[in-house]
Amino acid sequence: MKIAVCIKQVPDSEARLRIAGDGKWIDEEDVQFVINESDGYALEEALTLAEETEGEVVVFSLGPDRVREALRKALALGAARAVHLSDSAFAGGDSLATGRALAKAIAGEEVDLVLTGSQSDDAGFGSTGSVIAGYLGWPHAWLVMGVDVDPTGSRAKVTREMEAGLNEIFELALPAVLAIQAGLNKPRYASLKGIMQAKRKEIAQVTPSDLGLSPEEVGAMGSGLEVLSVAFPEVSEAAQIIEGEPAEAARVLVEKLQKEARVL
Repeated sequence: MKIAVCIKQVPDSEARLRIAGDGKWIDEEDVQFVINESDGYALEEALTLAEETEGEVVVFSLGPDRVREALRKALALGAARAVHLSDSAFAGGDSLATGRALAKAIAGEEVDLVLTGSQSDDAGFGSTGSVIAGYLGWPHAWLVMGVDVDPTGSRAKVTREMEAGLNEIFELALPAVLAIQAGLNKPRYASLKGIMQAKRKEIAQVTPSDLGLSPEEVGAMGSGLEVLSVAFPEVSEAAQIIEGEPAEAARVLVEKLQKEARVL
């Protein structure tokens, strides 16, 4: 089985962020970037499935030169090859433009399964996997918490997280695109042997023209969404703690909800 995994580099959750000068994104200078959390679980699931089926994992990512660090880490964990959509024309794209480019790159690999994370920790749209599936014309499932591939490699049983603590279990035909939810498995650590082997593994670089895409179909020009500005959340009023006996505290709370919050 040949499995494609799409990963994204995002700012470390503990990084101190500053708004960029144009007000449309963060200032990336001196910011530590890591592999998106749910993408890491998707990669682990792909590696496990590849080991069970004697297959291989090919990792895809879109972004500037720093993305090679994330791809190299994926190779150290066990991926066979990597594809870097590295041209500056890809920059600034929304999930539509990014998904279109990734789908074109994946289409040239003849894979049996595509795994992505459920959503990115920065933009959080949760739609790139759906866009990839749409362009490939393949079945798709989101918030996947379990994958069991049929021995024939033609179908997969998928467990999907639903609301109210419920799960949905169904089968779909392969090839398909699955968006993996964080917590599905326990991601492995790279071994010293894996790190050394990663240095010899291929990271192919592709441009829009390599994928048969025009500049108008990728990056900011190919996006249906325009970011006007980003900002830190405004600091709201401090929380109020109501002291006293339960009955009196409840009376005060109801009064505040009626007269101040006006929600009752």
